[in-house]
Amino acid sequence: MIASLNGTTSEGWIEHARSLEQAGAAAIELNIYSIPLDLAVSGAELERRYVEIVREVRSTVRIPIAVKLAPYFTSMPHLAAELVRAGADGLVLFNRYYAPDIDLTTLQVTRSLPLSSASELPLSLVWIALLSRRIACSLAASRGVESHVEVIKYLLVGADVVTTASALLRHGPQHVATMRAGLERWLDGNGFDSVDAIRGLKDATHVEHVDALFRAQYVASLTEYLPGKLV
Repeated sequence: MIASLNGTTSEGWIEHARSLEQAGAAAIELNIYSIPLDLAVSGAELERRYVEIVREVRSTVRIPIAVKLAPYFTSMPHLAAELVRAGADGLVLFNRYYAPDIDLTTLQVTRSLPLSSASELPLSLVWIALLSRRIACSLAASRGVESHVEVIKYLLVGADVVTTASALLRHGPQHVATMRAGLERWLDGNGFDSVDAIRGLKDATHVEHVDALFRAQYVASLTEYLPGKLV
């Protein structure tokens, strides 16, 4: 069992991490939720705080530590490498924040809990592909996992673990068996004997110049666009 921990102070992170380990958790996921509101706090300072949290928890517990990240960082590869150096054993990409709305009738700020869909997959897919085999930690895919199709895509770009919550809320716990059966059918139908056989086949280490590839895709998307054909 992996315990998910969210804290606000150094003492809180350390004490609760220690308690979770003593309670029998096999690993701890640090769900660092920090929204910068202070105009004087730089991006570098915010990232330093993330790294320090990991370092403090690492010095407290012996079980594996994963860090669940938001996608809103200027240099994700640099931050990922710093977190690993600080003691993170894995990264979960990405956290999903819930944003408020405004009811124009009452002028009240409202909130809701929209479930994720497969349309949210590309963001995590890209970054897992870019980080796969470039940093010495496990990568867990989060967001947009609705069926075995998304599981396969995440494995192809190098994910070690694929997680889902919204699909289970929609379809019930039994959906796990459905997803697993779909994955097994696809592997068998495509001549693969295991998950390990496909993991990382399509990550960015197979592309010599990744930046050139992204520019080429951008140009192709614009030049190949036809009105009414954009998906």
